[in-house]
Amino acid sequence: MAIYTKDLGGPLLASVSRSFYLSIRLLPRKLRDSVGLAYLLARASDTIADSPAVPEAARLQHLAAFARMIRTGKTDGVADLQHDIHTPHPGETMLLCNLDRCLQWLGQIENKDRGEIVDVLEKIIRGQTLDLERFSGSAHVIALQSAEELDEYTYLVAGCVGEFWTRMCLNHLPGCSTLGLADLRKLGAEYGRGLQLVNILRDFPEDLRNGRCYLPEPELRAAGTSPTPLIDAPVKAQPVYDRWRERAIAQLDAGYEYITKLRSVRLRAACFLPWYLGLRTLRLLGKPGALERAEKVKVSRMTVRFAFVYALASAFSERALAWSYRRATGKAPPAPAVVEEEKPRAAGGEGQV
Repeated sequence: MAIYTKDLGGPLLASVSRSFYLSIRLLPRKLRDSVGLAYLLARASDTIADSPAVPEAARLQHLAAFARMIRTGKTDGVADLQHDIHTPHPGETMLLCNLDRCLQWLGQIENKDRGEIVDVLEKIIRGQTLDLERFSGSAHVIALQSAEELDEYTYLVAGCVGEFWTRMCLNHLPGCSTLGLADLRKLGAEYGRGLQLVNILRDFPEDLRNGRCYLPEPELRAAGTSPTPLIDAPVKAQPVYDRWRERAIAQLDAGYEYITKLRSVRLRAACFLPWYLGLRTLRLLGKPGALERAEKVKVSRMTVRFAFVYALASAFSERALAWSYRRATGKAPPAPAVVEEEKPRAAGGEGQV
């Protein structure tokens, strides 16, 4: 029997996302349900992983059980999960209360889309599981041991989402890009990695207080410091932090190119929002004293509102997109991205728009 899902993809989705909900609403209609559901399931797994009051062993057990639920469509274990996992976030609490309905909704999704959702959630949960395993069992700050570990993590929890988004778009809107799947998917993965790296850099001081350091320990030691002293003086990591901030900018430059390769104005607008807000966040993180601030660095609500306006303009105009890049970064857009003057078009009828 079909279940009612309008509230899941509407008020519930809006309650657990600040800006991504806007991106989903901008998507062509045929993409909204599957992408929205994938986000809800990923947010649920993130809530399970990020519940510090619950012992790590229990969180790992619930993540594995949740992965099985997604893979098999069976809801055995939902009640135990809802009993054990608690969050102060009202939206996340409501999401956990409706987890069985989200899983039932997954069972109603068309087979190809369901396969894509199952595949991307498997990668995301693997990344969250690795995260718990790597940062457990120590009274001191634990750091990742290599750049490869950080690249692996950003791919598993976000780069694969860029690939998922790309496959979904090309499955439903075959003419939506001037690039083929392989090239567009590579840009999407880099773009996704960049967005996750923004989150890691923004949360760096808070993560240190929670015993986690995503900046590789060998790089920190080469800069004359180590993970544990950074709790009181995160600015000691500034040279390493700045290099990874430049890496994030380069990855979001791939997001700029990704947008330029899209024909659909709705897709361009949807992809613009997280890209622009990510660049604005990186600019704030590059200001003097950013690592010494007590409060978390984040863009203002006014910036989010203006980003929506810029997204609509950039969906139709390469010139507006380049202006938005300069607005966000203070510099000219990357040259390889501006390679053609072809205007976005609504090829293929209403669904392409």
